[in-house]
Amino acid sequence: MSGDDDPSNPSGAHTSVELDGVEALRLLGSVSLGRIVFTRHALPTVRPVNHVLVDGDLVIRTHGDAALTRYTRQTGGEGAVVAYEADDIDPDTHLGWSVVVTGYARLVTDPQELARYRALLRPWTAQRMDHAVRIHPVLVTGVRLIAHDPSTTA
Repeated sequence: MSGDDDPSNPSGAHTSVELDGVEALRLLGSVSLGRIVFTRHALPTVRPVNHVLVDGDLVIRTHGDAALTRYTRQTGGEGAVVAYEADDIDPDTHLGWSVVVTGYARLVTDPQELARYRALLRPWTAQRMDHAVRIHPVLVTGVRLIAHDPSTTA
């Protein structure tokens, strides 16, 4: 049975191609929604959020009582370790890309910087978002899922 005839893979075979960090960040900057992963009660927690890429860092807005705000507020030094994932994968063909950034998140406290981020990023929920978290990427990885070309395997 060929990949095109396989009902568990309706779009045929795929190839995963690693992205370099520059391309991965470029793709991340081309979308506005993703998922942040952080620790809550010693367990991984995932939240959907919107973001903007500013000077190579990710910025998200949050509210004062959010678990992420509390998490970044209680960490010092470089910041709180987080992961951020965003993707653009076609639901029918399963082709597209996925990027994961791992780095340090810090609560933005400078009023001018906070005002800048408020102007750049509108929250996608109706809840008031008075805080911002800036994530400095340390590790940037990504993959592009492309249609498999059988002529490249021999």
